[in-house]
Amino acid sequence: MAQPKWLQYAAFASVPLVLVLGNSMLVPILPDMAKAMNISELQSSLVITLFSVSAGLFIPVIGYLSDRMKRKAVILPSLAVYGAAGILAGLGAVWHSYPTLVVARIIQGMAAAGTAPIAMALVGDLYKDGEESEALGLIEASNGFGKVISPILGSLLGLWTWYAPFFAFPFFCAAAFAAVLWLIREPEQNKKSIPLRQYLQGMGKIFRSHGKWLITAYLSGSLGLFILFGMLFYLSDMMEKPPLSIDGVAKGGVLAIPLLGLVISAYTTGRLIKQNKELMRKVMLTGLSVVVVSLVAASIWHALFYVLISFITLCSIGTGLLLPCLNTLITGAVDQSHRGMITSLYNCLRFLGVAAGPPLISWAADRSVTWLFIALTILSSVVLFGIVRYIRPGETKTRSVSSP
Repeated sequence: MAQPKWLQYAAFASVPLVLVLGNSMLVPILPDMAKAMNISELQSSLVITLFSVSAGLFIPVIGYLSDRMKRKAVILPSLAVYGAAGILAGLGAVWHSYPTLVVARIIQGMAAAGTAPIAMALVGDLYKDGEESEALGLIEASNGFGKVISPILGSLLGLWTWYAPFFAFPFFCAAAFAAVLWLIREPEQNKKSIPLRQYLQGMGKIFRSHGKWLITAYLSGSLGLFILFGMLFYLSDMMEKPPLSIDGVAKGGVLAIPLLGLVISAYTTGRLIKQNKELMRKVMLTGLSVVVVSLVAASIWHALFYVLISFITLCSIGTGLLLPCLNTLITGAVDQSHRGMITSLYNCLRFLGVAAGPPLISWAADRSVTWLFIALTILSSVVLFGIVRYIRPGETKTRSVSSP
């Protein structure tokens, strides 16, 4: 018996939510971790960085596997390993064993590669037309919502004991596992066992025919998240310093403002765009234009904190307009036999954008905040030109491209 549509949507939304909680929830406890385990700030930051790097590197491998077997057969074990490695990480924290903690986080990152990226591919298998964009918009909104609540949740759990978030996380994994297992019915499709060489030839054919717009879409999504999370890190650092001196849950509440803008705009965009590629292009251009204008304004008034918050919130809204459109175009780019890899490569660049944003933007801000915003404006303008030039209605439908 088919499940109601919104129950299925909720199950899909639980997967990116778990992915975000597994990383962002740990950020508030890093200083306490460094003190308790007698490690440096660099070592504590590696608990986050190694997770993201291992996920980014492993995503293409998982994408290939998901194209050869059922998507749920990849998602469910990934969620199970993700949660189990969370327990191992918690034990490493209790034992004050940094090597155990790091190994567990690397395993979690590898398991994370089989969660949200493959769920996105499964949405493409399961839904068509307006339902696909609606589900993808909800996934993007869930991703943003996770980033809103995870620092606050991590801070609250850390009030009990600093390693509590490690042990809380497996419960979220178990809930997502149950939701995917019982609420999502994967369509029955016969997946042919395609030899690796033939599979790679099919990928080559896809990128020869449609590589310009696909690469433009990949870079657009990566840059949007690079800017967003780099700016959030910059705001966080700015709030901790005098004269603001905002910290703890209050800081998480302020950072939630731009993220809420992303959540609302992403969800609304997913509901509205359906499969209207002309509308998608207009929304993407509008979103990136909002990003560019916001960055230009921020380059002038960045010294005024509350004005800066407003501009970064506008930038987040623009990103929320952009991402659901990219998700829909990329997920619908190819037939089922290569969809896992196409969406995985996209998510790999998104991971790298999120990972690279904070350190690079922090480094640039230490030299010149004005030139930082000017550089981001230039990068956004280049991507905006790329969308104008390469992403056009009628040129992004590549579902007919299959294995040779």
